[in-house]
Amino acid sequence: MHLEYFQLIDRILDLNTAEKTITAEARVPEVNTIFEGHFPGHPIMPGVLLIESMAQTSGWLLLALMKFERMPFLAAVKEAKMRGFVSPGELLTIEANVLHEGSGYAMTEARVKVGGKLRCNATITFSHVPFPNPELRGHMDAEAKRVGFPQQALLP
Repeated sequence: MHLEYFQLIDRILDLNTAEKTITAEARVPEVNTIFEGHFPGHPIMPGVLLIESMAQTSGWLLLALMKFERMPFLAAVKEAKMRGFVSPGELLTIEANVLHEGSGYAMTEARVKVGGKLRCNATITFSHVPFPNPELRGHMDAEAKRVGFPQQALLP
């Protein structure tokens, strides 16, 4: 997890396009300037970054389902619930599944767990459009390699 670059997913553990599910993981850094203010003496991962980790995981699932032809962008977050603290150094397991697809939008249901225990969950809506430019597409291709995106997911 590289918070300063908003790279909140370390690797994809499982991607099942038939079942429309994904599991990813990320290790919260032991030390990061974000923890200096959130909170002094009691560092915890900000809820907005946990939501972003669920959104990024969901985004990888949608990229796979759309065969990397369209880019998902966060459109709405509903019923996000923080159910426990996430501390520096903890290993996050992030799961997502598709609830609905159609008309240029997709909805996912996502969860963050630590040691099998639910720490947060949300319903997330995305709009998706063709990649707006080659630079973004190239960046996403490089990120796909970094997180271990299974290229076989793109085969017909």
